Amino acid sequence: MQNERIDAGRSFDWGKASADYAKYRDIYPPRFYQELLNLGLCKKGDRVLDLGTGTGVLPRNLYHTGAHFVGTDLSENQIREAKRLSAGMDIDYVASAAEDLSFVDESFDGVTACQCFFYFDPAAVLPNIARMLKPDGRFAILYMGWLPYEDLVAGESEALVLQYNPDWNGGGETRHPIVLPEETERYFTVENTALFDLRVPFTRESWNGRMKACRGIGASLTENQVARFDQEHMALLAGIAPEQFDVLHYAAMTVLKKKP
Repeated sequence: MQNERIDAGRSFDWGKASADYAKYRDIYPPRFYQELLNLGLCKKGDRVLDLGTGTGVLPRNLYHTGAHFVGTDLSENQIREAKRLSAGMDIDYVASAAEDLSFVDESFDGVTACQCFFYFDPAAVLPNIARMLKPDGRFAILYMGWLPYEDLVAGESEALVLQYNPDWNGGGETRHPIVLPEETERYFTVENTALFDLRVPFTRESWNGRMKACRGIGASLTENQVARFDQEHMALLAGIAPEQFDVLHYAAMTVLKKKP
């Protein structure tokens, strides 16, 4: 995948990071999911489309709500991992770009996009989402990011990522609401928003895995480069972090309601 707005146009492939993604990126704490439920999404009986589902993290963790999920992702490797991790769950998965989805009109009560909306072409994906939503349907855009200027481990780890991949522009996060493209108001109104901090628990191994499974490392670099990062990052963590620790994150959520 290439996008001139992302990493100076450098190509990346989430399929390269699928193994680490499956093992280390199921990290959203319970409050993250509860805040989404509090905003009225994913109720029992709802049919929910999860865009950019990755390894099916949202559908798997919200399966208990009684909503029926369909997860889609551009990467076939990610979908393969999602199916493996969802064994025994009635979740459907489709490998497709969000812009190309062709589900029938008004077939979903809700659509979710977690950690992925900024990858999409809004001019193509927003009308497609509106088309697939029922008349009272809702679209939730979700994001969680570490705060490198307030958390030592996050800041030092991010600096190391930039040494290996100077083009990576996924760092430098500060708290801010979801930024909506101008096309949004043609199809949706903002119904609700949320912005809150989270302390996410890790071990040295799981944080190292989380960092390897970020776009700047696992999805972009060669196997040899990832292996070198792995070794150097673990040495870094041994010097600055106990075996178990929390990393300060923030979460942002925006719920859009389909216009009549």
